[in-house]
Amino acid sequence: MTKPPGSSSRCSLAWPQLISGTLIQRYKRFMADARLANGIIVTAHCPNSGSMKGCCEPGRTVYLSRSDNPKRRLSYTWEMIRMPHSLVGVNTSVPNRLVAQSILDGCVASLTGYDTLRREVPCGTNSRLDIVLEAEEGRRCFVEVKNCTLVDNGYACFPDAVTVRGRKHLVELQEQVKMGHRGVIFFLIQRMDAKVFLPADQIDPEYGRELRKAVANGVEILAYDVRITLREIALRRSLPCEL
Repeated sequence: MTKPPGSSSRCSLAWPQLISGTLIQRYKRFMADARLANGIIVTAHCPNSGSMKGCCEPGRTVYLSRSDNPKRRLSYTWEMIRMPHSLVGVNTSVPNRLVAQSILDGCVASLTGYDTLRREVPCGTNSRLDIVLEAEEGRRCFVEVKNCTLVDNGYACFPDAVTVRGRKHLVELQEQVKMGHRGVIFFLIQRMDAKVFLPADQIDPEYGRELRKAVANGVEILAYDVRITLREIALRRSLPCEL
């Protein structure tokens, strides 16, 4: 398979130049105020539509990137937050790129043996799945990637808010399995302090029920954590899943 232009190697993505600050508040879901080291307060784009439960506490050190694009409303983007036991990546665009890179680099053993990788593939009715892998003989594997940042006592939990869209993706994966393709739900845990993955039934019991149904119907489940530093984020290890 061919790597996308500008991709990193070794199943990793390099961070852009990071600027540290102190989180003041996150608000309106997609905005966050932070105080930089020079005392200036800036507003950053928060690229995360979830609740960010457990990783948006005011007073924590955060890391921002800055864009010179004049068309952007906000120059800064919130990339990470430093929690007591790990840095945590909050940018939800990172998991899709990191998983795609890691598959191309052969770091996901169960997703090797395909010839091409495409992203953002239309499926079903008004739906898209993150990745499709295809082999010359016609084999296809559909992969939906989910960003997981909620960890409680070593348990990585998804979702951190009720997600109707997430359940829709599980239904679509089951449809692909019915048609004879592989379907994979891939939870990418953007932190290093998790030991086990499980669905967050206490937050969205419907999602948990649909996930168990999907697995019973042949959808495969993968959960990986990362190695995350101020230089890069890399796929690290597969975690057990408790359903």
